[in-house]
Amino acid sequence: MIKRILLTVVFSLLIIGGFLVYQLDTIHNEPINIDTDLYEVEAGVGFNRLCNDWQKRGYIRSCLKYQIYSKFLPRQFQLKAGVYELRGLRVLEAIAKIHRGEQKQFAFTIIAGETFDDVFRKLAKSPYLTVPEDKQQLQTALKMDTSPEGWFLPETYHYEAYSNAASLLMRANLKMQKVLAQAWQQRVSQLPLESPYQALILASIIEKETGYAPERNTIASVFVNRLNKKMRLQTDPTVIYGLGETFDGDIKRSHLKQYTPYNTYRIKGLPPTPIAMPSADAIYAATQPAETPFYYFVSKGDGQHQFSKSLREHNQAVQKYILKRNNDS
Repeated sequence: MIKRILLTVVFSLLIIGGFLVYQLDTIHNEPINIDTDLYEVEAGVGFNRLCNDWQKRGYIRSCLKYQIYSKFLPRQFQLKAGVYELRGLRVLEAIAKIHRGEQKQFAFTIIAGETFDDVFRKLAKSPYLTVPEDKQQLQTALKMDTSPEGWFLPETYHYEAYSNAASLLMRANLKMQKVLAQAWQQRVSQLPLESPYQALILASIIEKETGYAPERNTIASVFVNRLNKKMRLQTDPTVIYGLGETFDGDIKRSHLKQYTPYNTYRIKGLPPTPIAMPSADAIYAATQPAETPFYYFVSKGDGQHQFSKSLREHNQAVQKYILKRNNDS
């Protein structure tokens, strides 16, 4: 009789042990069948509530076993609020990711040559980013003494859900300050610029004038040569910037005659602020221009420019590359 009882107990323990092993194997290997790219854990949500939500949505078959398992390792089931990518993970891997707070990293890219208006419009369309209702509120939040134009280094910046747009731009601003300070320290002698800010202004013009990197230092040399000779810069991008929203994409002779603080056909020297976000390369070009005899350049129509030493040479280049192209079209 005792032997039979012992056998029954042993058999029962084996069954229970096998069941537990099966459940543990299931717990460690069950995938989370999530049907969305992102899952948000709100502040204050505990594991039981999360688990029940997953079961309700069909992400897991049963919540009970995970709730029991969590009683043995309670610290590992403490959750951090945020937005997470959970596709392709096992259930315990997903829980561990939320426990560690490894949130989805969203990306925001400032492209060289974009204006502050461009950046603001992109911020407003960025997912899970807290952005003020209007541009003026954002400028106030940035607490900058000068115009924000030009002050954010073109680069990709990552942020977590519900980050503040001003905080993101402050990071971009700090990077720009660092690049500008380094470039200013390394500037060539006899540069006709009085401050790092003037270098930033010139760099923004260089950025808008060419997207062809090998030309940047030569473009810079033209503007530096003109500044040294007290010649007007006469660069179309500054005219376009000064026209603002009234510019329809077609620059005309009347635009070149119209006075704005940015029309470098009408004003002497540099405009009052940058006209775009310059790249680090454009900043170094502004502070370390090539030494050339050039005072003019004209677009060849293929992204590159023809440089000239004299107005006569420049007019010939205009005839060759601009007037001919207009006639051909």
